[in-house]
Amino acid sequence: MSMHGMASSAPVTTTRMDRRALTHIPGDEGWPIVGRTFSVLADPKGEVERMAQRFGPIYRSRVLGETSITMLGPEANELILFDQTKLFSSTHGWGTILGQLFPRGLMLLDFDEHRLHRRALSVAFKAGPMKSYLAQLDDGIARRVKHWRNNPGEMKFYPAMKQLTLDLAATSFLGAEIGPEVDDITAAFVDMVAASVTPIRKPWPGTQMARGVNGRKRVIAYFSKQIPIRREKGGDDLFSQLCQATHDDGALLSTQDIADHMSFLVMAAHDTLTSSLTSLVYHLAANPDWQRKLRDEIGTLGVGAGEPLPFEKLEKMQLAEMAFREALRMIPPVPSIPRRATRNFSFRGYDIPAGTLCGFNPLYTHHMAEHWPEPDRFDPMRFTDEAQRNRHKFAWVPYGRGAHMCLGLHFAYMQAKCFTRHLLQNVEVSLPQGYQPDWQMWPIPKPKDGLRIALKPVA
Repeated sequence: MSMHGMASSAPVTTTRMDRRALTHIPGDEGWPIVGRTFSVLADPKGEVERMAQRFGPIYRSRVLGETSITMLGPEANELILFDQTKLFSSTHGWGTILGQLFPRGLMLLDFDEHRLHRRALSVAFKAGPMKSYLAQLDDGIARRVKHWRNNPGEMKFYPAMKQLTLDLAATSFLGAEIGPEVDDITAAFVDMVAASVTPIRKPWPGTQMARGVNGRKRVIAYFSKQIPIRREKGGDDLFSQLCQATHDDGALLSTQDIADHMSFLVMAAHDTLTSSLTSLVYHLAANPDWQRKLRDEIGTLGVGAGEPLPFEKLEKMQLAEMAFREALRMIPPVPSIPRRATRNFSFRGYDIPAGTLCGFNPLYTHHMAEHWPEPDRFDPMRFTDEAQRNRHKFAWVPYGRGAHMCLGLHFAYMQAKCFTRHLLQNVEVSLPQGYQPDWQMWPIPKPKDGLRIALKPVA
């Protein structure tokens, strides 16, 4: 039985296949019409673990109106993400989930078009702009954490973090506060993300999908209106950088392309980072020994609590980066990722036809005991160079790998380190006695009750 996928020379297709073509794959499609959608929404991690236990590392299911195949483990991650033969389409994988909401975001582009747009967008993540973003992040985080220090006690951490990451996206991505439209734009993004996993996939009046599609119109209109203004005045923020970005032939990106990219980037930057940083703070609160280790590391930087963090000091925060990586392992910001097969292929001895929706699952892989001993224990030492050397390279994939590796990954690390430094220089975080939060894992993980965290000023 082959562990690796072998692509046939069948013509490329991205149309849906007949679900009867997958009956040879073991699985359970659940109820008529809704399939296993509600089981997945209720408990994504438990659902995948139960299905894997029943059927093995490749199984058939039916979610959000389509029969699909889930492929589990590092080998599956490698096959789908490395993908040098263009076997898996991201456009047609994410299309059923995000196509009506973020249709031309970078994550939804494929192959040559994806590479061209990625190259154009990459100018916004080079060292010069990143240093500018760090100054904005440092200032915004310092002010917010100072407010928390001056108002100790228990707080709901997730909504506070969400507000902070949105404010930071507004300043580092847009160069200014969003302005009077801020509440409307924020509500539009919330509606768009919620619509991504709503069981009713048509934008019928009164449905969540209708609210999401309407939110997209408002967001695109906002960015489109701003583009000519940004082109004229320029700026160091990400939006202004994209307004000046060009393709290889020197042509500027179109207004629609920029609006689509900004819509996706703002969603990705503030929603996934809110999730990741909330996870990090929860695990630090639950593991005070690691909180002390990171505080000690921050003490070696030689940067006072009120001073800006120099860009070159970021690389000295190795323990902070390892702690962030471990938080990403335990609660990855995108728990499952879809692709659609462009050609027939085989995996683990099963022939899978072109057009099949294929998912892989970082959340499952990140908790496989054979790769992560005691997977439910928070242990940043899993990310020392030595520990990583002996582990499958695709056992940790919170931001993907290969061509679709998250373009904003270094921005995420930068913001995480900047935030960790300010937080731990100012406050100690702890959990209320006996408290255990319940996490909603789809579409982007968040604690259902907002996460109760107690803050105490550092002496």
